[in-house]
Amino acid sequence: MKNENNSEISFFQRYLTAWVFFCMVIGVLLGHFVPALPSFLNQFEYAKVSIPMAILIWIMIYPMMLKVDFQSVRNVGKNPKGLFVTWTVNWLIKPFTMYGISALFFFVVFKTFITPELAIEYLAGAVLLGAAPCTAMVFVWSTLTKGNPAYTVVQVATNDLIILFAFVPIVKFLLGVSNVAVPTDTLFLSVILFVVIPLAGGILTRVLVVKKKGIHYFENIFVHKFDSVTTLGLLLTLILIFMGQSEMILGNPLHIVLIAVPLIIQTFLIFFIAYFACKLLKLPHDIAAPAGMIGASNFFELAVAVAVALFGTTSPAALATTVGVLTEVPVMLTLVKIANRTAGWFPSNSK
Repeated sequence: MKNENNSEISFFQRYLTAWVFFCMVIGVLLGHFVPALPSFLNQFEYAKVSIPMAILIWIMIYPMMLKVDFQSVRNVGKNPKGLFVTWTVNWLIKPFTMYGISALFFFVVFKTFITPELAIEYLAGAVLLGAAPCTAMVFVWSTLTKGNPAYTVVQVATNDLIILFAFVPIVKFLLGVSNVAVPTDTLFLSVILFVVIPLAGGILTRVLVVKKKGIHYFENIFVHKFDSVTTLGLLLTLILIFMGQSEMILGNPLHIVLIAVPLIIQTFLIFFIAYFACKLLKLPHDIAAPAGMIGASNFFELAVAVAVALFGTTSPAALATTVGVLTEVPVMLTLVKIANRTAGWFPSNSK
C-alpha cells in the first residue's frame, strides 16, 4: 500500500543517501585529481575553524533554527512524561551507548582492519554524533509517523536549549576517557559558532517576521524559501569533507562500511529504548514515535562542524561524522515503517 505520508518528505530528503554518495564521488575525484584545491581552502581558517566550512554550516543550520518555536517551551509542564523520556535517552543514555558500541567495534571487533590511531579518531567522530540529538530532520520523521506536531516542537526546542549546556561537558568527558586531546576553547567556540549564533539569528528572524507578516506567512512561506539554500549548503559541505578525505577513502574504502556498522546498531538501540519506555509509560503513539525518532537521529550538521573544528576537514573524525549522514535517511525511514506498523501497541493519539 502506498504511504500517503511520502508526500511530506521532499525529493532531496527521500534520496539523501544517494546525494551523499554523489557528493562523495565528486569530492574524492576533486581531492585526488585537483589536490591544490583543498590545500588552497585550508589556508582560510581562524582558531582552527575553517572559514569556508563555517559559512556553509551556517547556511545549513540557520534555516533549521528558524523552525523551532521556543515559545512552546512554556507548555512543558502540561504533559512532561514524553519529554522526560526524550531528555533521559538523549543525554543520559545515548552518548554513552554510542561510546560503548563504537569502542567495542573499532577496538575489538574490527581491530584487524583499523589501526588503534584510526580507531580513536573514528570513536571521536561517533561520540560527537551521539552527543548531538536531532533538531531538524526530526520534524520530517514526526510527520511521517503522524506525530503530535506541537509536542515535537517542544521536544526539539528543549533539546536545543540542553545542547547549549550539556554538549561540551559530555564530549569533553567521553573524549577524555579515550585519551583524545580536546581544546576546550575550540569546543566552546564551535558551540557558539554553530549553535548559539544561528540559534539567536533564528529566534530574532522568527520574532521580526511573525510580528510583521504573521505566523501563517512565516511557517508556510518564509521558512520554505531557505529549503534549497540548506540543500546546497549540505551538499557543498559534504564535497569539501570528502575532498579532504579522498586519499583515505581510496586507500581504505572498507572503512566506510566499518564505521557505519556501530552507527546503525546504535540508531536502532536508542529508538527502541525510547519507544518502549513510552509504551511502559502508556503514552500515545503520536508522542512515542517522535520521542524514538529524536533520540535515534542525530544533529549531524553540528557533529560535522565540531569534528572539522577540533580535528580538521581531512581528519578521520570528520569522516566518521559524515558516514552518519550517509546512514541517516535509510535507517530512519526503516524506523518510520516500524513505528507506523506498531501504532496499535499504544493508546489513541493525544489531542
